[in-house]
Amino acid sequence: MAGSGKAHLRPSSDPILSVEDLVVEFKAAGRESIKAVSGISFDLIRGETLAVVGESGCGKSTLGKAILRLIPSSGGSVSFEGRDLLALPDDELRQMRPAMQMIFQDPVSSLDPRFSVARLVEEPLAIWARGTVEERSKRVDELLEAVGLDAHLVRDRKPYEFSGGQCQRISIARSLALEPMLLVCDEPVSALDVSVQAQILNLLQDMKERYGLTMVFISHDLAVVKAVSTRIMVMYLGKVCEVAGPDTIYAQPRHHYTHALVSSIPLPDPNAPRVRTAIEGEPPSPANPPSGCRFRTRCPAATDECAVEEPQLTEVAPGHFVACHHPR
Repeated sequence: MAGSGKAHLRPSSDPILSVEDLVVEFKAAGRESIKAVSGISFDLIRGETLAVVGESGCGKSTLGKAILRLIPSSGGSVSFEGRDLLALPDDELRQMRPAMQMIFQDPVSSLDPRFSVARLVEEPLAIWARGTVEERSKRVDELLEAVGLDAHLVRDRKPYEFSGGQCQRISIARSLALEPMLLVCDEPVSALDVSVQAQILNLLQDMKERYGLTMVFISHDLAVVKAVSTRIMVMYLGKVCEVAGPDTIYAQPRHHYTHALVSSIPLPDPNAPRVRTAIEGEPPSPANPPSGCRFRTRCPAATDECAVEEPQLTEVAPGHFVACHHPR
């Protein structure tokens, strides 16, 4: 139910990003270590949007930061455009940074309150000496207009003068300044009102098509990712549970954890019949995860086999992979 394996990788399709056996652990008090990401593998084809979903604390944000080497990894490989980012020297990694950008979870705190909007968006261009001062200024205006902001009205103002949704638009403009190929979005709408969430999701889709982006979209909300994702990867306690297309995940979740996540999505019709599947208990500590399947302590289908043997990702239908000894 939360396992390992590489059956879902597509090596013949020339992925832009290929992650294999990625491990991220943090030192805790005493001799303990927090096992945040434990042997995650996935690939990303050019132009795809991979949604990574799971409850808080499952390792989604850690995975996103580890992919870009914003935090150190304990093992595995991250191949971007055929080069292992984890093995690159610092100077070579820096040369690849413009092609990989990230939108952070909190749109307000991720922007320096001392900088004007124009300076925030221009900073990547200035650091990399892209164009003259006049060319950079024109590029800033183009980016602000592209994300739905009036450049003449906002460029000289500070981020604290804007709402959360407007700040996220500024963050998106900044992330696109260097024309990246890969964009990692770490819960870009979780701090926003529902009405604003739809605007930002539509904006990200527009930006993806306009700039030819490949995206990793991290979220704890399955309802949010259905419209934007090409493929969904469900995580639980640092492991992969299920990988499939969005329609398949919503219509036929085979993993018991995924089924519970799908059943928790609110329906617009309050009179529509539905059966909610509750997950009993609390998530185990990532410092001391259960043996075998990490979800077994909360799973209604768990058996003795689940405590002994870790399930491997297995294809149960074309393009649909599940790590479970007893799938639904």
